[in-house]
Amino acid sequence: MQIPSIKRVRNLKNKTVLLRVDCNVPLLRGKILDDTRIRASLPTIQYLTEKGAKVVVLAHLGRPNGKVVRKLRLDPVIKRYKTLLKKDIQKIYSGNFRFSKRKLRAIHTYIQKMKAGGVVFFDNIRFSPDEKNNTGLLAETLASFGDIFVLDGFAVAHRASASVSGIPLFLKSYAGVLLQQEIRELSTLLTKPSQPFVTILGGAKAETKIPIIACLLPKAKHILIGGGVANTYFSACGYKIGDSIISKVVKKEAKLYGKKQKVITPIDVIVGTKNGSHYRIVDVKKTPHTICKKGEAIYDIGPQTVLLYARYIKQAKTLLWNGAMGYIEQEPYTMGTDAIARLFGSRSKGRARGIIGGGETIASMEYVGMTDMVDYVSTGGGAMLEFLSDKTLPGISAIIQSAHKK
Repeated sequence: MQIPSIKRVRNLKNKTVLLRVDCNVPLLRGKILDDTRIRASLPTIQYLTEKGAKVVVLAHLGRPNGKVVRKLRLDPVIKRYKTLLKKDIQKIYSGNFRFSKRKLRAIHTYIQKMKAGGVVFFDNIRFSPDEKNNTGLLAETLASFGDIFVLDGFAVAHRASASVSGIPLFLKSYAGVLLQQEIRELSTLLTKPSQPFVTILGGAKAETKIPIIACLLPKAKHILIGGGVANTYFSACGYKIGDSIISKVVKKEAKLYGKKQKVITPIDVIVGTKNGSHYRIVDVKKTPHTICKKGEAIYDIGPQTVLLYARYIKQAKTLLWNGAMGYIEQEPYTMGTDAIARLFGSRSKGRARGIIGGGETIASMEYVGMTDMVDYVSTGGGAMLEFLSDKTLPGISAIIQSAHKK
């Protein structure tokens, strides 16, 4: 996929660059728990400032739903950027992005007076009720603050929002360093993955994972499933699975794809109570009708499934993983996911090229201390899945179309 790069622009000196990043990081009492996404955006910001651009950053945090929410202000994020970039970074606007004429003039004046290489932030763009609705007015107003637009937040590239796909309608737009890297890495999976290519899909939201199976079947040697994806397959096949999480909207597809030879399903599972006080192993092949009853649910893959999946992982030359194998919020249901994480990390970097994405998957890899063993950690969860589904992401499409502007 060819996408215009910010590095194509020859002269950025004193140009005002509107930069959309993704710094939607987890917080606890105002403290950042994981700054991976912030660090991932640094190469683009550093490139722009080194070239003398004035950088105006747009970002979001959490889901304020179009309202100003104090605990979702970007202050902790800006503070971390200050530390990492060793720059004095100011926040030039806090509000719902319904600008008065006076405020508009003040912001324009502030940006005009910025020094080359300076960086400023707007507050949480999702404070605006018009961000999600992608009204032309918000996008046009934001565009008025810059000379060019750069999209670097791959994790938001699948959102048709004002600050992602709206601004490129009004400004010449380019991809940042991170966005290009994400596209390059994931495109390889779609075009020329080294074989055997083994994909692992899990997580609670089967409706986002099962459509991926159709796209990956021609490319992958094997697809190993767990979590809500496997639960939905079991339910579609007629098993009674108690209170297990499933996605009814994709049950038909789950049954169809689950019976494909390439798709490997769990042969045993851990069922029990949600709090983990009672649990047991169930051999699926020896269970003709009922895996578990009401009051119980499938919460993890079993030990025999781990051994089965290990055989495929150990043969792989390319590995892709998105989604936990079980309910990782509660012991002892983390064991299957932890085992897969260790196998994945051990096989990556050398023997196979390993790529992971999605919050649960990354957290699981970090928990077993093997994140550094993975070749590439995608910052996108939903965006990664949509990209691998061969869908055109609104943010990327908008940048490509913008390239045709004079």
